[in-house]
Amino acid sequence: MRVDERMINTVVIAGLLALPLYALAVDEPFTITLVTRAVILALAAVGLNIVLGIGGMVSFGHAVFFGIGGYAMGILAYHAQTFTVLDLGLFTTGGTKMMPVIWLVAMVVSAVVALLIGVLSLRTSGVYFIMITLAFGQMFFYFAISWAQYGGEDGVSIYVRNSFPGLNTLVPIQFFGVCFVLLCVVLFLVAQLQASPFGLALNGTRQSEARAQAVGLNPMRLKLLAFVISGAVTGLAGALFADLNRFVSPSMFSWQLSGELIVLIIIGGVGRLIGPVIGASVFVTLEHFLGGLTDFWHVYLGVILLCIVLFGRGGIIGLLTGQEGAHV
Repeated sequence: MRVDERMINTVVIAGLLALPLYALAVDEPFTITLVTRAVILALAAVGLNIVLGIGGMVSFGHAVFFGIGGYAMGILAYHAQTFTVLDLGLFTTGGTKMMPVIWLVAMVVSAVVALLIGVLSLRTSGVYFIMITLAFGQMFFYFAISWAQYGGEDGVSIYVRNSFPGLNTLVPIQFFGVCFVLLCVVLFLVAQLQASPFGLALNGTRQSEARAQAVGLNPMRLKLLAFVISGAVTGLAGALFADLNRFVSPSMFSWQLSGELIVLIIIGGVGRLIGPVIGASVFVTLEHFLGGLTDFWHVYLGVILLCIVLFGRGGIIGLLTGQEGAHV
């Protein structure tokens, strides 16, 4: 029986909200933290899905923006908690513990870096694009390892979670609420983007660049703008992830994380609005339950991924709706 995709979207979002509320009622704060982790990873994957699902660009270095968002949080919070000055050349700052300010910085810096990487990377395509994005990811990874001022390989620990006006973010359900609202806002904006002339043009470019050029579109500009928007969203997720753990390290730049984000999208459905959310939920569930049984739980994840690639190329949503997702 085929299921309407809008119904799936509603059920997934409702379930994502209901589970933490149930955990709060039965006093299981760890479950709330698990769902929060899934929400943040879903947000990062939603960002990647803009370029992968809509634009058809397989970026294997999107952890760059995730890590930049994390380090933006870590550096600003570190200077705020140690009462030291951060010298940025043009101006100095004592850091901040305010989440909205940190999010803005994370998104702006990630967007600027995405612009620079995109200008260079989008001159290539196919496997060359994959390799150059991977190369940028490795460059940032090893730079973070060598950055002794902020812990190098050991990373930076933040003593207290950053603040949001009117909330106590150390309470798991309140921090979950912040992350959940941000995810919903981004999903709404991405849905509007998909239906906008820009989204339709980007999707058309994914299907055929030659035809897009024939009707007067500029594929390079479309892809670059999508890459910048994607980087900003993933940077926001990185800042939230670092705040969740109250810790940031070079592992946030790792190519394994970039690969995991792609896996989340494939599991849920490439190009599907809610696909990354489903993929992140499945990933965190397997990580929690199977990770407690064996250190090799990724084997089971690999089996699921193999089955989806072979028999359900539209991901879980494609299996439920009977429709394949976007091809890249």
